[in-house]
Amino acid sequence: MPDDGHRSRQRQLAGDLRARILAGDIGPDQRLPSTAELTRRYAVTNMTVTRAMGILKAEGLVTGHKGRSVVATGRRPAAVDADLAPLATGSVRLLDVGEIPAPAQVARTFGLDRDEPVVVRHQLLLLDDEPAELSWTYYPTPLARGTALAEPHRLPDGSSAVLAALGHPLRRAVDQVSVRPATVAEFVALRLPEDIPVLRQFRVGYTDGGRAVEVSIMIKAGQQFEIRYEVRAPG
Repeated sequence: MPDDGHRSRQRQLAGDLRARILAGDIGPDQRLPSTAELTRRYAVTNMTVTRAMGILKAEGLVTGHKGRSVVATGRRPAAVDADLAPLATGSVRLLDVGEIPAPAQVARTFGLDRDEPVVVRHQLLLLDDEPAELSWTYYPTPLARGTALAEPHRLPDGSSAVLAALGHPLRRAVDQVSVRPATVAEFVALRLPEDIPVLRQFRVGYTDGGRAVEVSIMIKAGQQFEIRYEVRAPG
């Protein structure tokens, strides 16, 4: 394993093994190579191997105890389709609902002045009782004020049903997906293992006439998700 010259050797080793596990080259319940084999193959120390295994255990990818073989757990990121349907699994905890000054990117999308008020719904998604995604969903205040979108309650049928009832059915959405290190607040709220980035999904929902009526910023725990897209051939 060549040295990338930046990360510690245990993080490099963990990264190599993580890639093999997530690709299925090391399958569920399959033993990982022994410490002796890894030290020989990667030219690292026993302590480096132990620390690399600690990283993978913290991510839930392997399990084992000192002096015993380490095996892959079979845990895989949840594949999320990039469409308007809500995630079918997991539970949602509503954290806050209110009016706030529009963040710059949201204001530009809605065609508002910077800091003009918008309605926001802030939620936490849990998968298997583990925090997996923080989301902030924004609406223009004239559209949402006085409606269910601005009330501090869950929306049983989702925001799209509320928008449709208000005469603004969602027709399409456009996603921008990026990867970055977590902020301190995201790291704490999502209980991220060390060295795991987050997926940032910026979604704009459009109604008839191409009007933007909903903006969502979703911060997903990097070890919990894969985003799946369907691309259709032209014609």
